[in-house]
Amino acid sequence: MIKLRKVLIVSAMATSGLAGPPTTALAADEGMDEQQRKLEARVEELERQLQELTQKTSGPPASAVAKAPLDTLGIQTRPITPNAVAGTRFLYSGFVKLDALWSDYEDGEMADGSIGRDFYLPSTIPVGGSGEGVDFDSHVKQSRFIFGTDTDLPGGVLSSRLEVDLYGSAMGDERATNTYGVQLRHAYFQYGRWLVGQTWTNFMDATTLPETADFIGPTDGTVFVREPMVRYTVGGWSFSAENPETTITPFGGGARIASDDNNIPDFTAAYTWKLGNGTLRAAALVRQLKYETTGAGAVDDTTQSAALSLAGKINFGKNDLRFSITGGDGLGRYVGVNFANDAVLTANGELKAISGWAAFAAWRQVWNDRVRSTLMLSASEYDNDALLTGGSANKSSWSWAINTFYSPLAKLDLGVELRVAEREIESGASGSMRRVQAVARYSF
Repeated sequence: MIKLRKVLIVSAMATSGLAGPPTTALAADEGMDEQQRKLEARVEELERQLQELTQKTSGPPASAVAKAPLDTLGIQTRPITPNAVAGTRFLYSGFVKLDALWSDYEDGEMADGSIGRDFYLPSTIPVGGSGEGVDFDSHVKQSRFIFGTDTDLPGGVLSSRLEVDLYGSAMGDERATNTYGVQLRHAYFQYGRWLVGQTWTNFMDATTLPETADFIGPTDGTVFVREPMVRYTVGGWSFSAENPETTITPFGGGARIASDDNNIPDFTAAYTWKLGNGTLRAAALVRQLKYETTGAGAVDDTTQSAALSLAGKINFGKNDLRFSITGGDGLGRYVGVNFANDAVLTANGELKAISGWAAFAAWRQVWNDRVRSTLMLSASEYDNDALLTGGSANKSSWSWAINTFYSPLAKLDLGVELRVAEREIESGASGSMRRVQAVARYSF
């Protein structure tokens, strides 16, 4: 429009005989007002003529277009801005990861589509059967996306995090689309000493998890739970009330019972020591185990359980040792992705907590700025009463794994991992697995 108006002014000056300079300064002064009026009148006339011509050739008048609703015109007139408190900082990160796995099961066949073929899950190792050939699987389900905000407020920083990956339900199959749903990992906000939402259980020390090609790594000996909670942290102390759930072995054995009959949350307390060359963290878990049914053979029983955990990370220059040991009653749901159950039902319909222990250790060796390796060992064992649980209850598991990662570019990791694992059930039957896993991961 600015260029167009300049053209109109020049045209008006040319047609009005005003393009050249006045003969004298006095004449210019005396005729300036009259010339200005004539020039403005001429420009207005040319603009009117141009508007009429435009209306004839391109549709409705400009005034009608200006008055039309913006959504009918497909025009975005204002910048798109987040609906957040002023000064909020936004975070977006994650990674894209491809996993390729070659798995050999010596004592049975793992079902096609089993989650145990995507990552190491001790409870899925086949036992008491005949082995078959090596299975190959590949997927991108561990790819992860993290959204977050940080807002400076008078009392501190108000933060929020939302994290998802692709270990959700299948929405396609391997024949064509390999499509999978989104699964919630973390969703919480944190302000000052308070955290509200879903994240790692306070009974777990996530900082001790080693670098691994597998989704978890030393699964047998690892506390691994994400759940809704309210957590309070002060100094080295942290306390939480977390979502309860009781997993039960029926009397005589059979399919797991997942009971949501609890009427009080699980409680945890932890304390972290910051050492000169690392950290050490002790945690306690107190739980209510409850199962209630109605009708014939109704069950209504409640018991309590408690467990302790000690985890740490000790640095040796660029290398480090990570470890964890956990033991107690009713800890099954919290360890090894529920390898064992929390309790078993007696013949009288009473709950009896199952005791057990789990541990892992991992050594990380940094060879240079681009290459590092990790060796990890993990194990767990549970004291099932076979007269109550039957012979199919998980008794123990162990595994060792070694990997090497190479980073040719910043945030691009290529790795390979060898794993050997074994599972034993109360009948004495056992099964073993050997797996080679290769990964490519780009973080952003």
